[in-house]
Amino acid sequence: QVQLVESGGGLVQTGGSLRLSCAASGSRFSRNAMDWYRQAPGKQRELVATITSGGSTDYADFVKGRFAISRDNAKNTVYLHMNSLRPEDTAVYYCHVPRSYYSNEYWGQGTQVTVSS
Repeated sequence: QVQLVESGGGLVQTGGSLRLSCAASGSRFSRNAMDWYRQAPGKQRELVATITSGGSTDYADFVKGRFAISRDNAKNTVYLHMNSLRPEDTAVYYCHVPRSYYSNEYWGQGTQVTVSS
């Protein structure tokens, strides 16, 4: 069983920055790809960024050049660095472990990010 605990959300003005953290329990963290998703009110949950076990990253077009995902395997933690935030980035952000050979699928409880105009 893996537990994911997100932190770092909050209220920020347009153009500001935040860093989200996701602390994961479990000894196989380094073998798992990790994702960040987000869900805005009335919208479907959408993939924001992915980082593989090897550190390769991929981003949704709407955050490319503004957000960066990283991981610290020694701390069992994945980060989402968010810069140049826009009001449309307002959402609950979720940490996610995709199903793989090494793991079942897991979701964190989410952290709210609100960007004021």
